[in-house]
Amino acid sequence: MVGSYKPELIVNGKRLDGRMPADLRNITIEVGVVKNAVGSAYIEWGNNKIIAGVYGPKEALPKHVQDPERAIIKCRYAMSPFSSLEEHGRTGPNRRSVEISKVTKEVFENVVLLDRFPGAEIDIFIDVLQADGGTRAAGITAAAVALAASGIPMKDVPFAASVGKVGDTLILDLNKVEDNYSDADMPVAISPRTGDILLLQMDGNLTKEEVKTGIGMIQKAGEHISRLQREALKAPYERILEKYKK
Repeated sequence: MVGSYKPELIVNGKRLDGRMPADLRNITIEVGVVKNAVGSAYIEWGNNKIIAGVYGPKEALPKHVQDPERAIIKCRYAMSPFSSLEEHGRTGPNRRSVEISKVTKEVFENVVLLDRFPGAEIDIFIDVLQADGGTRAAGITAAAVALAASGIPMKDVPFAASVGKVGDTLILDLNKVEDNYSDADMPVAISPRTGDILLLQMDGNLTKEEVKTGIGMIQKAGEHISRLQREALKAPYERILEKYKK
């Protein structure tokens, strides 16, 4: 529970961590961090540290869940017990992790070419090692890279970010303090090639115009996030080329 004390989140136009309202936190992405996975990625997004691993396609089990026309996706989002001091940092699944697992699964059901693998399943694991707000968006962004690295065919490599509201000011990419004390939080996942919105959730209240403006902020930030995703996917091949040039 957030106490009655509410910090001033914007002072002289700047947020508590020095960012301007439309600034992202620093993001770094690395692929191939889990050797036993068919695709994996590690993301540091501000103080968030998250690993995503992809396994499959493989036979869907138990057999009654199989779809003879397409693959199914199973997704598990989990926070390590040491990732956060809050309640959702405890061992085992809870309502929040189940909900995030479900919406993440739905994001990728819209971009993975599931009809290529009838009767199969694709497993996506997202493990939060350290949390500081926005783990849902960071996890989706990392899982998209892990899927792309796996070679599983997709229509696009989606990204996600959040926008919130402090007073009358919209802010991009909320950290944990901002998430706790802001007036609204809206995580959004987008397919950059088409601009399709694959996820939109909201906690708090935003006007229609604020929603439109907030989505625009996320789309603009997505140009940078997508570039980082592409660079992370190219990096292993560039290292191989450099090796052969020597």
